[in-house]
Amino acid sequence: MDDEMPHGGDVTDLFLELTPEKVLEAVERSGLETHPVCYPLNSFENRVYEVELSDRSRIVAKFYRPGRWSEAQILEEHQFLDQLVAAEIPVCGVRRFADGRSIDSIDGIFFSLWDRRAGRAIDELQAETAHRLGMFVGRMHGVGAGSSFESRPRLDADRYARRQAVFLEEHKLIPGAFERRYLRAAEEIADVADRTFAGADYQRIHGDLHLGNILFRDQELRVLDFDDACSGPAVQDLWLALPGRDSETAQLRSSFLEGYERFRLFDRASLGWVEVLRGLRLIRYCGWLARRRQDPAFQMGWPHFGTEDYWQTETADLEEQLELIRRGVRAELGQTPGSVPLGSAEETEAELTNKDFFWDWEGD
Repeated sequence: MDDEMPHGGDVTDLFLELTPEKVLEAVERSGLETHPVCYPLNSFENRVYEVELSDRSRIVAKFYRPGRWSEAQILEEHQFLDQLVAAEIPVCGVRRFADGRSIDSIDGIFFSLWDRRAGRAIDELQAETAHRLGMFVGRMHGVGAGSSFESRPRLDADRYARRQAVFLEEHKLIPGAFERRYLRAAEEIADVADRTFAGADYQRIHGDLHLGNILFRDQELRVLDFDDACSGPAVQDLWLALPGRDSETAQLRSSFLEGYERFRLFDRASLGWVEVLRGLRLIRYCGWLARRRQDPAFQMGWPHFGTEDYWQTETADLEEQLELIRRGVRAELGQTPGSVPLGSAEETEAELTNKDFFWDWEGD
């Protein structure tokens, strides 16, 4: 999780230096005979490898970053996936080891095995695909509402914003010229989020349903990577797939909801929460990068992190997001006649970047 659990430095070193030999050893220990073919897949948060078995078939081995999830939290993710598979919802289910377990460890690092699923990521949604994705998510949320997580986190302001802000402040990662502005904006967004989600319906959701986690093959959609599954409002799994603010996105959201409501009702009022959720995600994104700044993969992927230019941009973006949220609050209170509700078709289109969509580019 983003406020990570304590763990030994040796385990982290082993994770960062995980070798193909160690990956093959772990898979062999699970009872599968391998062929010496192993190569990494695209993943920043975890370490994910494609492994060839002796019969030339291939599986995926996923090694979890130490300290992020407890065993109980990983098992809850797997249990959710098992329920989705049982409901014939096309997700990538976890494989079982010979003893029936879905998780094992090597050198203190949790790992699991998955069937390899081919397909292409969707670059952008069209109306028909948005409708189909809505049906998919409606079915998924129907299963998700059937029970609740006990160990996995909630999507709330404390986890997404306040803990990140505290981490950034305590480690003195924000330059003095921007620290006060950034932290003040983060705190106000967190306060609005508390009020927004007070009394909201929470359930089990995917939590990170950007288009990079959706595969399309043979006319079938398949959702990947439930690593960030959490308890949260259903709208979280809508706006990440359709994050724009323009009229085209509004139409696609309408198609999505038509599909969704073939299986369950959707609280249309929650569409007004999108900008608050986007604000929380901006803050969490910075905290996520900050906690990974010693990882060589992150240093290569985000060499600009921590620079004056980086924090100037992040601070300006967060203050701009806060102003959008304020506009939405004022419009809801009727304080600005003629204001447009956030997320409506009349909102102007904004340029979106990776930090608007996701903080982990999983390839498993």
